[in-house]
Amino acid sequence: MRLVRALACASAAALPMTVLAACGGEERTRAGASPAGGGGAVAIEASDGGCEVAKKEYTAGTIDFRITNRGREVTEVYVYAPGDKIMTERENIGPGTTVTLTVQLGAGNYQIACEPGMTPPDFRQDITVSGRADHVTDPRLARALTGYRAYVVRQTDDSIAKARAFAAAFKKGDVAEAKRLYAPSRVGWERIEPVAESFGDLDPRVDAREADLEPGQKWTGWHRLEKALWKAGSTEGEERYADRLMKDLGELRAKVTAAQLDPPITPASMANGAKELLDEVATGKITGEEEAFSHTDLVDFKANVDGARTVYDLVKVVVLEKDPALARELDGAFAAVDGLLRKYERSGGYGGYVSYDTVGKARRKELSDAVNALGEPLSRLAASVVR
Repeated sequence: MRLVRALACASAAALPMTVLAACGGEERTRAGASPAGGGGAVAIEASDGGCEVAKKEYTAGTIDFRITNRGREVTEVYVYAPGDKIMTERENIGPGTTVTLTVQLGAGNYQIACEPGMTPPDFRQDITVSGRADHVTDPRLARALTGYRAYVVRQTDDSIAKARAFAAAFKKGDVAEAKRLYAPSRVGWERIEPVAESFGDLDPRVDAREADLEPGQKWTGWHRLEKALWKAGSTEGEERYADRLMKDLGELRAKVTAAQLDPPITPASMANGAKELLDEVATGKITGEEEAFSHTDLVDFKANVDGARTVYDLVKVVVLEKDPALARELDGAFAAVDGLLRKYERSGGYGGYVSYDTVGKARRKELSDAVNALGEPLSRLAASVVR
């Protein structure tokens, strides 16, 4: 979904300023900051034509990257393991801003990728991590990891069960029933999307939108079925894509239930994933580009927020000890977003919320403001938890 996010950040005339603020980086540090990085952080210099990492060799454990975007385009930075498995990422880094990304890496070879415009091609630098990372010694974080893995499996199973009913209705040609089941089938997926995105090309197979497609890429997944239902009003000729969706979701379940997740979930990746979910809201759901045909964006919006809250709730006991002010800020920001979303709940329609095309510009700005107010403290969650 990188192409749509890039367009969202680039289309200044079409978006409220609060949405554009989400594209500027949470720390609002100008690019004149020292390239050496601060507080022991390793500097990454992103530009429109390159990606310079100040250090190529690391010791296993927790690493802070200080990312400065010196280009003219919004960029994002990924940490890839072999096979393009996403260890972590930071999206929507605006021109002239600096953000910090905290990661936990074991021994191995990785790549740092900067993606100006948030579309291919990206620019990569190889890094090597050696030594042995400390195991999670805080029993509270160990319980959080166990709890989150169980949550990921539950949400995957929920999506599979609901997608199975959706796919059956779609294949029968029951357009009305398939429309009713479409948005609920996506909730579990949206709650755990950062984990799903980490598994190579699984995410684009399941969740790519038409505007995301690269030349020669075959379009599969939910949004292809969405277009058939709402745009064509028919499932004829598209039935095989319902079967493909179920096959890909089955692959997701096999990956999340593996004894050893690849890539592994760490306390830092959990916390960064919560921020990624808010980025999804800020540059996809707020703009209405996620569900371009069904306009069920608010269902996805709520699912993303729920996924982020789950991560926070699991590590909250640690945050309360290390940074009680951050905990208070997050509590208030989550409550504000939840309060706004309740205004749009409806028993009718699709998925329990009003159609997003009925939400006007002023109300979208109100939602955007609340999301940005939550996204900023969430960007500090990883450092608070693992330091």
